[in-house]
Amino acid sequence: MSTELIGALGLVLIFLIGTVSSVNLGALALVASFVVGMGLAGESLETVLTGFPPSMFLTLFGVTYLFGIATGNGTVEWLVDSCTRLVRGNRVMLPLLVFVIAAVPTALGAAGPAIVAIIVPLAIRIALQNRLSPYLLGLLVVHGTTAGGFSPINLGGVILNGTLERGGIDTSPMVIFASSFAYNLALGVVLFLVFGGRQIWRDRHEAAGVDDSQGGAAAGPTSGTGSVATATTTATEVRRESLDLARTLTLVAFLALAVLSIAFDLDVGMLAVCEAVLLQLVFPTSSGNALAKVAWEVVLLICGILTYVATLERIGTVDMLGDSIGKLDSPLVAALLVLVVAGLVSAFASTFGTIGAMVPLSLPLLATGEIGVVGLAIALAISSSVVDSSPFSTNGALLVAATPKDRQAEAYRILLMWGAAMVLTAPVATWLIFVVA
Repeated sequence: MSTELIGALGLVLIFLIGTVSSVNLGALALVASFVVGMGLAGESLETVLTGFPPSMFLTLFGVTYLFGIATGNGTVEWLVDSCTRLVRGNRVMLPLLVFVIAAVPTALGAAGPAIVAIIVPLAIRIALQNRLSPYLLGLLVVHGTTAGGFSPINLGGVILNGTLERGGIDTSPMVIFASSFAYNLALGVVLFLVFGGRQIWRDRHEAAGVDDSQGGAAAGPTSGTGSVATATTTATEVRRESLDLARTLTLVAFLALAVLSIAFDLDVGMLAVCEAVLLQLVFPTSSGNALAKVAWEVVLLICGILTYVATLERIGTVDMLGDSIGKLDSPLVAALLVLVVAGLVSAFASTFGTIGAMVPLSLPLLATGEIGVVGLAIALAISSSVVDSSPFSTNGALLVAATPKDRQAEAYRILLMWGAAMVLTAPVATWLIFVVA
């Protein structure tokens, strides 16, 4: 059995052992990296460790550290209060609000993980304050950034369109962007329905009906359905937080984090660490337990898995899959397999890296003239990006890390199921819609 195939089977074994035991998947993946890299491929320890993602480590550590400080000094509570008042307690509008807040800056060129790192913890607190599923708002942030991620001025769009152009293929950047946006918006509707949207909508209309029947604010309390209005109003009330010096400077830190990471392309993780350390030095009392809020188990899980994926790339497992696809006689079937591999690999590795690897594999298919260029580009963009909701991808990992510690295991399971659904459905759906049709 070849080393490439053993490496692929090793990934399956990691998940099997992690599922039936309490051992962290990241720790298992680190062990597998050493076994496969050093034991089978003959790599040195230094080579194996080159796969460890320092940027990912800094991002996960720095962002959860900074938000630990923001939680301790009440900044997060103030932001939750402000956002809730923005939609005047309308729970139906909150999902749309967080989707738009995530999509717009990403479409303007911001890095998706930077936006997720900033917005997801806030979205989760808003959800918990307003009796919404934290996974609904959290995943809407992730898919909002994915929706904007293939605009012509975002890195995703630049990589995809640029790679095609270097291969001598003309494409339509705005069509790709609009199609990806629409697909993610449709997924947002699905998420709304899956995570209690029908009940949220019913509660809204029941409350509105009660208000009308009571004749507005002048009407007195009534029995029966009157309790619905009272319960809805009470549930959306949040504590009115005021801005003190610590909260003001924390807000400035978040604004600086967004501006510096987006406009100047500085590393969001390192920036977050620097800001967190400064805030803790200035305000030690309210920031004392910030390190306890760092999601160390998530950091280990993600960094370990990505280290093993890097090992698979070095030993040629990913290339082996690509070569196998290229030998197929049917371009349509080959295109489907390209999308399947793109979705599966991107669920664990870099979306941009996956696109950079899979687009060249697709060029021979496009050269046959039997596959539409724009259609395959759209399908590849969507299949490789919607799986970023996986807990092994950067965005999914940030969502798990931002979830309260007592619910992180639940968050991991839910994102694992949603991510698996994206891996299974996106390649087939986009192949049928954009390639075959």
